[in-house]
Amino acid sequence: MLIRIYPENPNEREIEKVVQFLRDGGLIVYPTDTIYGLGCDIFNTRAVEKICRYKNIDPRKANLSFICYDLSNISEYAKVDNNTFKLMKKNLPGPFTFILNGNSNLPKLFRNKKTVGIRVPDNNIIRELVRGLGNPILSTSVRDDDDEIQEYFTDPELIHERYENIADVVINGGFGTLDPSTVVDCTGDEPVIVRQGKGELIL
Repeated sequence: MLIRIYPENPNEREIEKVVQFLRDGGLIVYPTDTIYGLGCDIFNTRAVEKICRYKNIDPRKANLSFICYDLSNISEYAKVDNNTFKLMKKNLPGPFTFILNGNSNLPKLFRNKKTVGIRVPDNNIIRELVRGLGNPILSTSVRDDDDEIQEYFTDPELIHERYENIADVVINGGFGTLDPSTVVDCTGDEPVIVRQGKGELIL
């Protein structure tokens, strides 16, 4: 199913419709401030496993990220010191993935992982979906490194063509970009940029 939602003013009824798919264990493709993402409810084990099978990754080892609505509930899933919190506050919402040390509240599938990636994209659609669901949404990019047909990852109608047998819903939120997020490792004494993508980190 392809659903059109406008990022400037997401339609509440359409948001609720997509949230219901997430609650029922569905997979969705959604826009962010970088590349379109494939995601599900982080607490639905079967849905997470389905995404991992499709991406051919082990959920206990993979570097999967969570999308949060804002910084208020990040401490529920990760350990955040004052300096890291200030750094995140300066840069979020924005095109950054912050790698943090996880805590015991992580979903069962991720408990063996010591770290978790946290995103708060500058995109109203995915943030409203997280708010409607009431907890973070798993995030993995729709783009694979070995895929050469770039239009398939920027045009939502072409993404739908490619993902309609995998995702229950593909959201058309306008054209995406091919720039990944900038990944910042905050698990050590100082933040380290491990991948420079879109956005310049404000220290």
